[in-house]
Amino acid sequence: MKHDEMQFYMKRAETLKALANPYRMWMVEKLAEGELCVCEFNKALDLDYSTISRHLSVLRKAGIVEYRKSGKQVYYSMRTPCILGFLSCFDEVIKMNIKQETEYLISRERVE
Repeated sequence: MKHDEMQFYMKRAETLKALANPYRMWMVEKLAEGELCVCEFNKALDLDYSTISRHLSVLRKAGIVEYRKSGKQVYYSMRTPCILGFLSCFDEVIKMNIKQETEYLISRERVE
């Protein structure tokens, strides 16, 4: 693999790492509904402001969300809403895996 190609895959991995957290995935889905203030995340999650800000910072550095300031408030919105299609694909994988596992367990019960 060439150096440029490796750099590309490393960037991909960094973006996936940014999403590899249940709180951040939830935040992305909420931001798909529209712009939100950090204070709104604080109301919905049992996390302090600094933890929420760190999560949002990871998403921002990955290029998934963007922010704007209005006075003391910071508002976040989706920068790349296409990421939702990507997450939807993951949902399909999960559903197929659950179906396969369920079918396997049912077949095991028939044998016993």
